[in-house]
Amino acid sequence: MRVLSTRELNRTFLTRQLLSDSTAAPAEVIAHLVALQGQESDSPYLSVRARIPTFRQADLTALLQDRTVVRSALLRGTQHLCTGEDFGWLRSTLQPYLDRFAGRGGRLGGLAQEELLEAAREILADGPMSRPEITRRLVERFPGPDPEWLKLVVHLRLSLLHPPPAGTWRHRGRVSCVLADDWLGRPQAGEPAPEKLVTRYLAAFGPASAKDVQVWSGLTRLRGLMSGMREKLRVFRDEAGTELYDLPDAPLADEGMAAPVVFLPEFDNALLGHSDRARIIHPGDRPLVMPGWSIVRPTVLVDGFVAATWSLAGSTLSIAEIRPLTGRVRAEVAAEGERLVEFVSPGEKAEIRWADERPEVSWALRSRQPERALRAADTEGPLPGGTE
Repeated sequence: MRVLSTRELNRTFLTRQLLSDSTAAPAEVIAHLVALQGQESDSPYLSVRARIPTFRQADLTALLQDRTVVRSALLRGTQHLCTGEDFGWLRSTLQPYLDRFAGRGGRLGGLAQEELLEAAREILADGPMSRPEITRRLVERFPGPDPEWLKLVVHLRLSLLHPPPAGTWRHRGRVSCVLADDWLGRPQAGEPAPEKLVTRYLAAFGPASAKDVQVWSGLTRLRGLMSGMREKLRVFRDEAGTELYDLPDAPLADEGMAAPVVFLPEFDNALLGHSDRARIIHPGDRPLVMPGWSIVRPTVLVDGFVAATWSLAGSTLSIAEIRPLTGRVRAEVAAEGERLVEFVSPGEKAEIRWADERPEVSWALRSRQPERALRAADTEGPLPGGTE
């Protein structure tokens, strides 16, 4: 069984993530990545820009407005964008995870979830409305249960979409909800397609282990499914001996391939796509990128790996090196940073500031304090996104 080096996995991953010489259109990028992390409304725009240098903000906004792309709770119960064409099978496949999460609280005071969902469908027949309004109407019918759990169960159990302006660039207002069947004009219920999920994942994230797919999707018990698919797939090992599955005709990149400087936003798919993230984050650096409290910092890739974190305030771009950069590489990072500022704030002059110290690990992670504070060191929180 062939062993793939970390650098070979890195270069292959950059190619699969369309982070190297991509010519895809925005809708193609989103479809290829299966679903694009969209917990914060600006993040998908920055993710697409990292993959398409000529991308314009209006391009994605138009896709949301014409319903080619939709926003909903998907992978790991968090907000993602996917194509309207993919939504039906993807939501059905991920629904077992969403159902499990919706059933954790037990705070409905004996109210049957199906009765709650039927009432929510009747309410939403009036058209798009905000979550607070949905919750208010549900409380009128069911005054006993915890209102937050009424809202959460409906959000996770029903196939809801969040139409524009939710999910559009710089949107900070309330998030409306609409039944997916109504928004897309066709029934969205369908049979789960876990094998399709695995093959689509491998096209964008492979080669990868069964645990990688589970961490990315939130689903469990995929090891048996992937073992059953073994004859249809190629199998490799990484340097640690972990079995990695891949599509039979998916190319592997040359480990000597050049890699551009890339600015990734918080929660980018490239950082959250695996359990073992050594192919893009040096193992000792992971706590600096994912320090706890549901934080996944914006990062800068240099030579294919995370080398710095960044933040932007107006036209001031602050960069904190994780690993020391040479003067030449700093100049390349600064040049790409100026292009990022131009994308975010057209016409404004970029000011690049280099932090004197590395990013900090949060106090909660350093001190090993309550597990609740640490649970998001590897991924963002599972609660629905969007500003209420």
